Amino acid sequence: MIQKMRKVPSQDLQNLLHQVFLKYGFTKEKAQILAQVHMESTLDGISSHGINRVPLFIEYVKKALVNPEAEPMKLEAFGNMERWDGQRASGVLNALSCTNRAIELAQHHGMGLVALRNTNHWMRGGTYGWMAARAGCISICFTNTIANMPPWGGKESRIGNNPFIVSIPREKGRHVVLDMAMSQFAFGKIHDFQLKGEQLPFPGGWDEHDELSVEPEKILASERGLPIGYWKGSAFSVILDMLATILSGGDSTSRISARGKETGISQVILCIDPEAFHDRSLREKLLEEIIAYTHDVEPMFEGARTYYPGERTLNTRTRNLKEGIPVSEEIWQKVLKIAEND
Repeated sequence: MIQKMRKVPSQDLQNLLHQVFLKYGFTKEKAQILAQVHMESTLDGISSHGINRVPLFIEYVKKALVNPEAEPMKLEAFGNMERWDGQRASGVLNALSCTNRAIELAQHHGMGLVALRNTNHWMRGGTYGWMAARAGCISICFTNTIANMPPWGGKESRIGNNPFIVSIPREKGRHVVLDMAMSQFAFGKIHDFQLKGEQLPFPGGWDEHDELSVEPEKILASERGLPIGYWKGSAFSVILDMLATILSGGDSTSRISARGKETGISQVILCIDPEAFHDRSLREKLLEEIIAYTHDVEPMFEGARTYYPGERTLNTRTRNLKEGIPVSEEIWQKVLKIAEND
């Protein structure tokens, strides 16, 4: 069934989310930050990790899997590298804090790495890439997750979609931001297609008969996503899990999956300050060359065009600020209920 959509002004959405987070034990400041992050993800067209994720996040708070009062704690420091423990606080607040710390380390040392363990879902990974880019830093960020893909050749899920983010700052806010999961479609995105009553444009996972499928319901039921690049994505997922686990000293996808809930995950945030090279004009020139070369190609289909990573996000943000943010009516009513009655 196709879900009804409504257009919501960004401030109205942020106000509603702020009310929800205040109700469930977050301070006014934390609730405001969470509301802004979830609103911005929805504004940028990533509803799956914005407003759509709020009901599940609140369930995690109610089950004490997320602790609204907890704060991340620094465990060890090694020059420009640090280890932190998230203490099961909000994954968004933990990741924001550790990204800010990685930026500080980069601005002091040229490069800074923060590895974070015992944290929760950071929602849209691109949030931290955009944050680093706005601060003038290149960033590489990744996280492990609960198992939701089979390793290539396997039948049962043993690896996570392990989002991987790279950001490169540009002048006038036209930053390059790659935000990709190791699965062909993030499971939140598959849920978006389900809400809209649409099939996936390409196969996104396996059904109960071990056949690749474009039907969201069948993939969500099997919890077996398709790795990007088939065996290459499978290997990439395993490597990111290994790096996040050993650098943070935290839990792997195996241990996270054994708990049955996506909590206690491990993350890495690496920032580089390109100003250390004192060549900003050259850097901008080189980026413009690459982007122009990518744009200057005959489209495969009439009316189509090519984009650099993050370009469509900027376009979506501009459009939704002007026209209102598209929100599923079903999700809107769920969040209203949480805020008012629950």
